[in-house]
Amino acid sequence: QVQLVESGGGLVQAGGSLRLSCVVSEHTFSFNNYAMGWFRQAPGKEREFVAGINQSGDTTVSADSVKGRFTISRDNAKNMYLRMNSLKPEDTAVYYCAAVLTYTRVVYRTVNDYNLWGQGTQVTVSS
Repeated sequence: QVQLVESGGGLVQAGGSLRLSCVVSEHTFSFNNYAMGWFRQAPGKEREFVAGINQSGDTTVSADSVKGRFTISRDNAKNMYLRMNSLKPEDTAVYYCAAVLTYTRVVYRTVNDYNLWGQGTQVTVSS
């Protein structure tokens, strides 16, 4: 069974940086056939899109709230990353990685687009 496993969350002061990682656990997973994304969910709020990357890794999309501060990337070893700079208290949330099988080069941006999810990693930004 395919599992997505996030890591890298933690407590950081405002203005600091973190890098989240998402690793695919299943060795036969055709990573290059999956579009990937990062979402986050703060207490009492709906899960929201943060950034997405297409299956070939040559196109990314970021939410306006993180544009210029967060960078999504992926490598050929079934890893996806979210580099987060200039963190703000409003970035505090549980961050989830997600994947969806695709044969297009589209970046997907909604929760319903994805069918594989990690368990989440907590990011807390103190003021």
